Amino acid sequence: MALRYCGALALVAGLLLIFATVSSSESQKSRNHMETLRIPPRFSQKESTEMKEALKGAIQIPTVSFSRNKSNTTALAEFGKYIRKVFPRLFNTTFIQHEVVGEYSHLFTIQGADRSLQPYMLLAHFDVVPAPEEGWEVPPFSGLERDGFIHGRGTLDNKNSVMAILQALQLLLTRNYIPQRSFFIALGHDEEVSGLNGAQKIATLLQARGVQLAFIVDEGSFVLDGFLPSLKTPFAMVSVSEKGALDLMLHVNMTPGHSSAPPKETSIGILAAALSRLEQTPMPNLFGRGILKMTLQQLANEFPFPHNIFLNNLWLFQPLVSRFLERNPITNAMIRTTTAITKFHAGIKENVIPSVAQAVVNFRIHHAQTVQEAFVLATQTADTTRTLPPVSTASTPSVFSPRASVASTDSTRKSQSKTMRPR
Repeated sequence: MALRYCGALALVAGLLLIFATVSSSESQKSRNHMETLRIPPRFSQKESTEMKEALKGAIQIPTVSFSRNKSNTTALAEFGKYIRKVFPRLFNTTFIQHEVVGEYSHLFTIQGADRSLQPYMLLAHFDVVPAPEEGWEVPPFSGLERDGFIHGRGTLDNKNSVMAILQALQLLLTRNYIPQRSFFIALGHDEEVSGLNGAQKIATLLQARGVQLAFIVDEGSFVLDGFLPSLKTPFAMVSVSEKGALDLMLHVNMTPGHSSAPPKETSIGILAAALSRLEQTPMPNLFGRGILKMTLQQLANEFPFPHNIFLNNLWLFQPLVSRFLERNPITNAMIRTTTAITKFHAGIKENVIPSVAQAVVNFRIHHAQTVQEAFVLATQTADTTRTLPPVSTASTPSVFSPRASVASTDSTRKSQSKTMRPR
């Protein structure tokens, strides 16, 4: 994966705006504070170079999570030392407390001047999934810059967020920034394998301290340009929830044999047929039962004719739009529970018919479905009567963050256009 350099700078700039904005209050003192705090419209050449090199260095540390029981702990410890070296002000500021949680995760507590304001939290993670070099144009942990992009595992998921958050805070500290509102920065080391030792332990720790958060900002979507062919304007997708997950292991066990006298069916053949049925029979299209419909309605007037007509009249054209969304893998994932075969194990030798064949199918569960509904549909489609009882692990879809309706969003936009004036 690769991250365009200017995109990393934009992420830092956006976080600077978050820090400065949510730290304000309605008091005259706070307004005066905001008048004195001026974030420069551009970074200096020195700051830009330092940010770029810091991200490259982070990518070069292979903080891989292989499974819940196996991680590159040497790299995780090295990453902790690295952020201390790159962001010294964060560890030497009196109103910032740093803690290591679960051996490798990091929790920063930034104390604001007004303790009556409810704190918020910024979340990110610095572990990554394995990255075999096959299929990569450059070594996956090189952090190589090429054609305006920084390449490597973690540039998009999620060391870009980690480094942008820490970089933004350090830049503000160099400008004598003191927040009005307290906030936390939580950096997990095992998010890719469910976060049981990182995020969960941080949550337990804060809960024991009686902390109640106003809101959380976690990793989400991107600024999308050219994402939909007919939409020429870049737009930022803000994720307000997360799909659930279901890992289904299918297992076929038969008497082994020799390839010179094969049976009518083999364990591999039976399992392959079940997997093919799952791929060829997608989960139901649930467009209209989630937030994507509201998103498209808000974007409707950004589309040219006739697409704007379709999106402004979904009461009539919803079936047509729904079929269109199925054609793109990204939008298709927004309207249904997705099915992905991620593991297949069978065979020990080219002339031996194996007794055992195993596969893992990963489902990302749409908010309009439950884990149980997805499980029942999957097992019926695969016809698990011909396999051993399926083994599964699952997590339910998260709740939606509060969000405005289309009407209230439009009225807010109109109100802002009247009251906000350039200085």
